[in-house]
Amino acid sequence: MTHSEKRKFLIRVLLAEIPEYSYMDIPEDENEQKRLLRSLMNLRAPYPVSDEFLRIQDEYLGEEVEEKGVTDSASLPVSPIDSRLVLWRGDITTLKIDAIVNAANSALRGCFIPCHSCVDNIIHSVSGIQLRLACDRIMNEQGHDEPTGKAKITPAYNLPSRFVLHTVGPIVSGRLTETHCRQLADCYSSCLELAADRGLKSIAFCCISTGEFHFPQRKAAEIAVRTVIDYLDADTRIEKVVFNVFKQEDRDIYRELLGA
Repeated sequence: MTHSEKRKFLIRVLLAEIPEYSYMDIPEDENEQKRLLRSLMNLRAPYPVSDEFLRIQDEYLGEEVEEKGVTDSASLPVSPIDSRLVLWRGDITTLKIDAIVNAANSALRGCFIPCHSCVDNIIHSVSGIQLRLACDRIMNEQGHDEPTGKAKITPAYNLPSRFVLHTVGPIVSGRLTETHCRQLADCYSSCLELAADRGLKSIAFCCISTGEFHFPQRKAAEIAVRTVIDYLDADTRIEKVVFNVFKQEDRDIYRELLGA
């Protein structure tokens, strides 16, 4: 199959799973096809799928990642104030590193809103439907929603990273409280501890809680940097931490804090 044929195959299979969509025509435009495929993946509940689908999906997503390009975390310049810290502005789903952090919701099964711009949606879309299936297994075994400030780990599947760490940040509605700040610090320390316990050496954090969860950006960055440095000073198992930003405002804040 060509890359285009793989995309159309995946769309047809996912459409056939939804009776009301089963007779939908696949658009001719490539970008519209990609948007439809991502939407169907986002909407799909965590139930089994055929080995053939997974094989073709993995081939397709691998080709998509290759086309976007991969950034090796080992090549990124370090902070002048601490060689263990890195500031990087880019797409976290293109980063080669031991683990990336996903800012998840308490259900921990990904974002079901088609093509939503949150990092949870983006990571699941690039990783593939196995990621939702893995999260579903974890949550079914746990039997309750994921508490704020804790962390879980899954394989990264089609991402360039080896693992994904899922953590639920605090939701700020109204004024920022000490509880919010403590919970955000817990997210960082929980991820670091879990990664270290699994023998990982490098980890990339997104800006947890600063998007849809409305945590003030500067305060969140201050908590992130302080918590990470305190952890690394007390436990040397983690050798590199990347602070991944997407917005210019976040980059400016972290540059000031890290001297980058």
